[in-house]
Amino acid sequence: MAGDPATALLEVEGVDKSFPGVRALAGMRLTLRAGEVLALVGENGAGKSTLMKLLSGIHTADAGEFRLDGRPYRPTSPRHALQLGISIIHQEFNLVPDLTVAQNIFIGREPRRGRLLLDDRRLNADAAALLERLHLPLDPRAVVGELTVANQQMVEIAKALSHEPRVLIMDEPTAALNDAEVATLHEVIRRFSRPDTGVIYISHRMGEIKRIADRVTVIRDGEYVDTLEVATAATEDVIALMVGRAITSDARPTGVRADREVVLDVRGLSTRSLLDDVSFDLRQGEILGFAGLMGSGRTEVARALVGADPRQSGRVTLRGNEVHIGNPADAARLGIGYLSEDRKRFGLLLEQDVKANIALSALRDRFTTAGFVRDGALRARAEQLIEGLRIRTPSAHQTTRHLSGGNQQKVVIAKWLVKDCEVLIFDEPTRGIDVGAKDEIHRLLDELAAQGKSIIVISSELPEILRLAHRVVVMSEGRVTGVLEAAEATQENIMHLATTRPGGNPADKADQP
Repeated sequence: MAGDPATALLEVEGVDKSFPGVRALAGMRLTLRAGEVLALVGENGAGKSTLMKLLSGIHTADAGEFRLDGRPYRPTSPRHALQLGISIIHQEFNLVPDLTVAQNIFIGREPRRGRLLLDDRRLNADAAALLERLHLPLDPRAVVGELTVANQQMVEIAKALSHEPRVLIMDEPTAALNDAEVATLHEVIRRFSRPDTGVIYISHRMGEIKRIADRVTVIRDGEYVDTLEVATAATEDVIALMVGRAITSDARPTGVRADREVVLDVRGLSTRSLLDDVSFDLRQGEILGFAGLMGSGRTEVARALVGADPRQSGRVTLRGNEVHIGNPADAARLGIGYLSEDRKRFGLLLEQDVKANIALSALRDRFTTAGFVRDGALRARAEQLIEGLRIRTPSAHQTTRHLSGGNQQKVVIAKWLVKDCEVLIFDEPTRGIDVGAKDEIHRLLDELAAQGKSIIVISSELPEILRLAHRVVVMSEGRVTGVLEAAEATQENIMHLATTRPGGNPADKADQP
């Protein structure tokens, strides 16, 4: 798959870019060869997304050169970049939820009958042909807002490839995909890769990079570090170049003593749509992992527990007292904090500053007197948490939208630390963030558990579950199929239970999402 080293498809030389108070890129360089997949890696905030926005015409560089096929490349807008042959799939979806799959793919380019009427039949036929060619199992007539996050990602991929680009840029394309969907995506990339095309693939998943990329370019703090051949590069060396230090991820927790107090006890939790008689308990100082395939009900357990989704039956006991939780605000008042997998939609006010977001969960309880906000106390606590969690921000007044994904996640964690919840539920706590920030969040969860906090971690990454959890609850088709102590929790044991039909034997469904 690797391209001819002598044939540079896209070149970046000496590129600088600054925003108010932040130097995003300095002397950046990169070369994408024709016919190759080039992985681009770096910590959150390293400058990856900024570079991609320059390449796709969203921002303009302060200095430096871009060349496409050896000729100067200066996109003035995303539309202009598409016309020149560069298409990007952003980490944040750019879809219209009320439109169909076909309408989203060809938005602004819909076939017409005459000058005024849209040709829906041809639109759907064109979309169906594209989806079939890409082997994407989507219905062109399906409404995008009703699709799963994974299928919405597939729509973004189809839309980008419908432009027949020379260069395809993919920014964390697999963050919401399971293993089968990742395999489908990689097949799409291989079919796209030709002697006259190239892919820039941004990912934090080292295993994926080993499988799909030819070379990997590492950047750190807005500057170029090195480019390595994937076939000969050790994962540990790439990570060390990214973060400037070695990351050790071999630590495994031991079990929590059985005589520890049960803080949360859930019995017979059921919902109309999926959950069926889910029961588990959570001890003081324990990290309880929830594992299972996509659609197994992991997130639904958390949402039903905190009242975000209605439950049909079930009993929740908090420190021996039965509690009734009608909504997430009730859960927060009882000391149960829920960090959603979709931090941008449910966890943050992106247009507010860091300080306001940190205070969000406890503004009235802790920072208000006689109806007036005690701004000094709020600012002092926010700055304490910014330092303690190592949140990279110019100040507490920085707009949260401008932070990297990992730092946004830390702001969400800070918000619930201010509330001082005794039970914390983390749904995909490190999705879309880099290995350095992931390591910091893992260490933070360990510290919180050591302080006596009781934590539930839901993750689709088995190594993360194994790294963190004292016990692992495994789910399949809305039911608990087993609970494993840390000593017996292995990837093989977890997958055996995750593919077991409730009350039955392992199901022949390895290829199902």
